[in-house]
Amino acid sequence: MANEDLLALSAVEMRRRIGTKEISPVELLEASLQRIKRINPAVNAVTAMSVERARKEAKAAETAVRRGEELPLLHGLPTGIKDLEETKNLLTTYGSPLYRDFVPTWDNVMVERVRAAGAVVVGKTNVPEFGAGSNSRNPVWGATGNPFNPALNAGGSSGGSAAALATDMLPVCTGSDTGGSLRNPAAYCGIVGFRPSPGMVAVERRAMGWTPISVLGPMGRTVADTCLLYATQVGQHDTDPLSFPIEGAAFAEPWPVDLGSLRVAWTEDFGSAPVEKGIRATMRAKVKAMKPLFSRMDKVDMDLGDVDRCFDIIRAVSFVSRYRDLYENNKELLGPNIRANYEIGANMSLADFAWGHAEQTRIFRKFQELYRDYDLVLGPTVGFSPFPWKQLYIDTMDGKKLRNYYHWMASVYIISLATNPAVSLPCGTDHKKMPFGLQVIGRFRGDGHVLGAAHAMEQAFNSIPELRRPLPNLRKLGKPTPALKSIVTHPPKLNAKPTRGLAPSAL
Repeated sequence: MANEDLLALSAVEMRRRIGTKEISPVELLEASLQRIKRINPAVNAVTAMSVERARKEAKAAETAVRRGEELPLLHGLPTGIKDLEETKNLLTTYGSPLYRDFVPTWDNVMVERVRAAGAVVVGKTNVPEFGAGSNSRNPVWGATGNPFNPALNAGGSSGGSAAALATDMLPVCTGSDTGGSLRNPAAYCGIVGFRPSPGMVAVERRAMGWTPISVLGPMGRTVADTCLLYATQVGQHDTDPLSFPIEGAAFAEPWPVDLGSLRVAWTEDFGSAPVEKGIRATMRAKVKAMKPLFSRMDKVDMDLGDVDRCFDIIRAVSFVSRYRDLYENNKELLGPNIRANYEIGANMSLADFAWGHAEQTRIFRKFQELYRDYDLVLGPTVGFSPFPWKQLYIDTMDGKKLRNYYHWMASVYIISLATNPAVSLPCGTDHKKMPFGLQVIGRFRGDGHVLGAAHAMEQAFNSIPELRRPLPNLRKLGKPTPALKSIVTHPPKLNAKPTRGLAPSAL
């Protein structure tokens, strides 16, 4: 099979064919490496690589197939790990000059589980510095360009993973999400990103273990691919007090869901998120096209409370807990996003902290009231079409100044506060002919059902041109984009070495 045809297969189909000996893990890895060599210079999605180890793992996976051994879920699949996750003997920089030479001696819990499921870890995928922000650019690796137009933002903080998936460089990649870091890049690159319920995937590196704002999760080109990876990530671990015992096998395939029985609520802005006029018009057009799929589909008004101030506090407190020493000792080596978040938190009081957590509880309870009458809530994943990566963030919307550098992400961080599981599902293109992500939000703890519903929607969308997943033109990505690495700097080596479970992260 030609490399182009092989890499276009879904991860589920790749895994099936590995099991039936129709394709070899070695063949698949080499095809992936060739694609990375050709395409990555145009988008800068894959950073540090582990080629020789990957080749040994692929060979071992091939041998296991020949011997007729029992094969795990991800057996032989080339995989990308977001560069916020510690990977044994593989450079892990968190996108920070402080860690440009840091090579962990361990895999973190999630990486351990993905490897145990047979994944062949090819390399790391690009992020903003410490994962702060929704533009995957940093002083170590440079910027990740959007596969549909490398001059534009690929989203973040899981932008490298999203771009690698969209260009078929890798069939599955990991991500993480605090205020939209899985969902935003999935929307911008036309792939699937799933923010699970807190506790489903153990997060070893969360500084404030009892706070559910940050989660790890899967990304894929289809919902079924995303489920395959998710099933290997799920499970309890004693480093995460929010995790609980649950069998991942229950999520290996999408649950069956009858779209015709679903009552669906939809919104343009979740009551208060900034959304540009073009995205509002796009959302209305998508609703018109998909409305016949459901039992009913109603526009709803929301008043969830002071979501912006609440997120400011919850997010900032996490930054203070994690970055105090770095800020006080190496402030000049921290980017503007990290400094801004830390300073917001450092100026807050205990009363602010208490109010923020109480307000999040109120937001959670108000949001759950929607599910008394509806099975799903839909809205745009992101309120803005992809913008140039050289622009660090969106600061105005339709001529109106936004609150801060992440306010433009309110359509996703509102759902982070509610903690409901949410899928960003490719849904055609927007008013600027860039990928449009539809945010599909399920009931509290309804991970299996929302993934099943998203899968059923995806299948239906395939036959509706204006809703079908868009694909980038890979032929146009054959030339390098040197500007993507133009922001790389070379500060002094500081030999920062976090201990296990205390690694810096913002997700």
